[in-house]
Amino acid sequence: MLTATVFIAAVVPLLNLAVPAGSTLHLSDFYVSLLGKILCYAIAALAMDLIWGYTGILSLGHGLFFALGGYGMGMYLMRQIGSDGQYRMPMPDFMVFLNWKEFPWHWGLSDSFVGQMLLVVLVPGLLAFVFGFFAFRSRIKGVYFSIITQALTFAAMLLFFRNETGFGGNNGFTDFKRLLGFPITAHLRVVLCVLSGLTLIGFFLMARAIVHSKYGRVLQAIRDAETRVMFTGYDPVAYKLSIWTLSAVMCAVAGALYVPQVGIINPGEMSPAASIEMAIWAAVGGRATLIGPIVGAFFVNGAKSWFTVAFPEFWLYFLGALFIAVTLFLPNGLIGLLRRKTP
Repeated sequence: MLTATVFIAAVVPLLNLAVPAGSTLHLSDFYVSLLGKILCYAIAALAMDLIWGYTGILSLGHGLFFALGGYGMGMYLMRQIGSDGQYRMPMPDFMVFLNWKEFPWHWGLSDSFVGQMLLVVLVPGLLAFVFGFFAFRSRIKGVYFSIITQALTFAAMLLFFRNETGFGGNNGFTDFKRLLGFPITAHLRVVLCVLSGLTLIGFFLMARAIVHSKYGRVLQAIRDAETRVMFTGYDPVAYKLSIWTLSAVMCAVAGALYVPQVGIINPGEMSPAASIEMAIWAAVGGRATLIGPIVGAFFVNGAKSWFTVAFPEFWLYFLGALFIAVTLFLPNGLIGLLRRKTP
């Protein structure tokens, strides 16, 4: 799968930009955007594998960190619109509509790309650290931890729905015009797609180094027998907290890459269903394999793209049936099936 990602990063620009539109080998702008979106999802699935597959922490709230990264990028993109909005004012249209006269305090760095990218990493990372510190210190784990993470993302979704928070309410952020001064066109989306692929490769190599290190072996020991790890002198809290925070930051980076490619971010990305889908990608592909969740993200979202066009009313039934089938018949996911079939 890593080779395939490298291949995608190298070939996508050629098929979209160099091959004529009338050719059967031409990759349309739609599929470039779809591919870029799935690559971002694959980063989130990889982040899920580090905490669930290798540490035994099932999060049903990672959609929150993905969305926070997206909102961080979205704030910068909204400032880049300038006076080109519907109201021709230097503030985002939703602020003009609400008759706001100045930006809220948390928009202070929104005009700086570097500042916002720092916030993309720091805000989700800090939230994950604080939440994880209290949860892990209290020895909350298993289904109880999963429920709390789902409650966290649901509470955040309700907060972001409110207009007075300064995040666009129900509509969120959209109608982006520029990124770093460059118009957001099909050509820029090709660049972002390639960047998403390279980021996925970088995170995969980092994750592989982690799981094969002493640190990674301790994480797997915590997954299998946390009490025994404590008796051998290790502090599970520090290990769980560090990998939990890293996983949240990875999701945030994925969200930041996602937003300029799809052109919108709203509180729906924080819905519990979005977080559950991340767990499904990891389960379908195969947990504790690194490659598996990436495969799962491509398989599930590729199927979703086709099903929602061909049979839109049956998509959720298919997703539920897929998860049940994998749980019952493929506990090691698609990668486990392939390894069984390979002599």
